[in-house]
Amino acid sequence: MKTIDELLADGVSGKRVFVRADLNVPLSDGTITDDGRIRAVLPTVKALADAGAKVVVASHLGRPKGAPDPAFSLAPAASRLGELLGSAVAFATDTVGQSAQDTVAGLGEGQVAVLENLRFNPGETSKDEAERGAFADQLAGLADVYVGDGFGAVHREHASVHDLPARLPHYAGYLIATEVGVLKKLTEDVRRPYVVALGGAKVSDKLAVIDQLLDKADRLLIGGGMAYTFLKAKGYEVGISLLQEDQIPAVTEYMERAEKQGVELLLPVDVLVSPEFPDLKTNAPTNPTTVDADKIPADQEGLDIGPKTRELYASKLADAETVFWNGPMGVFEHPDYAEGTKAVAQALVDSNGFTVVGGGDSAAAVRTLGFDENAFGHISTGGGASLEYLEGKTLPGLAALED
Repeated sequence: MKTIDELLADGVSGKRVFVRADLNVPLSDGTITDDGRIRAVLPTVKALADAGAKVVVASHLGRPKGAPDPAFSLAPAASRLGELLGSAVAFATDTVGQSAQDTVAGLGEGQVAVLENLRFNPGETSKDEAERGAFADQLAGLADVYVGDGFGAVHREHASVHDLPARLPHYAGYLIATEVGVLKKLTEDVRRPYVVALGGAKVSDKLAVIDQLLDKADRLLIGGGMAYTFLKAKGYEVGISLLQEDQIPAVTEYMERAEKQGVELLLPVDVLVSPEFPDLKTNAPTNPTTVDADKIPADQEGLDIGPKTRELYASKLADAETVFWNGPMGVFEHPDYAEGTKAVAQALVDSNGFTVVGGGDSAAAVRTLGFDENAFGHISTGGGASLEYLEGKTLPGLAALED
């Protein structure tokens, strides 16, 4: 795929450049709580603006129902982008309507505008190719060139991600080029030992990537809510812990396969339990109990990996040459259950290997728990996109940037 450096070498002064970014940031009462994704696209936007382009940034935010919804407005993201750029950013209050047209027409060389949430238009996410294409045609009318830099959305067959690049000269932005380069290091010529730590709530979200990683990784460390389905498959009582009973046959098969293939698949040996899920609004203390993983009381819920497991997992990460981590080890948002996730993050920081934090909640945890982002080899902006790439799937947004 062609990169933004090639575009800049050809010259972009005065050209309208459409940048499909991922500004899907978390909001609390209209305030951005983590601006990581905005900062991630900054190098691309700044390079284009500095080169004299008229930069049109577009993104989705959340899951509005194909119609305007103030709760999902990109206005806060546009404001934050302006702060980070150190210059005013114009904001269009629609996607392809009069405001968008007037805003783009009013841009001077080196100026930046942000369009309103693309998902306010039903054509963005439509399953109907003609409807998506019609929206892509309207978006194409706002630009001369397309730069794809919204890695967190490249696994979606959406108009701005998949259909629009076919209508304009297209290039990969700095973020996408970096993300793809990192993922290739996790799938091609991998330095070993290769250790993968997987957490998060649902094991069903990770089955396909586990299937692929069993042929690539040397060790798999399992934590988070998904661990309890594995523990149940071993015949353990898991109390009222998160459990996907319908996934037990698949989990059992993977554990047997790992043993046959010589892949270490490690499960928690102890866990923190409580009779009820913690209140994440007040973070009131819960006084959790630590129990062995095969001794979870029937009326208790596992909410984090225990101290023995933290030590075990850290030791299994210590000599890794390549690490991929996706998914927290527990309910890291509450201080009582943050230590497991903190221990894995610290083990990555202490590692001399190439460490990748696989986006989503893992990236949020790194920031929430106060880690220096520069201490990791790479923090991805797309959890779902990263997983699908590792699953071996064709990602529509990346395929669209290929010539």
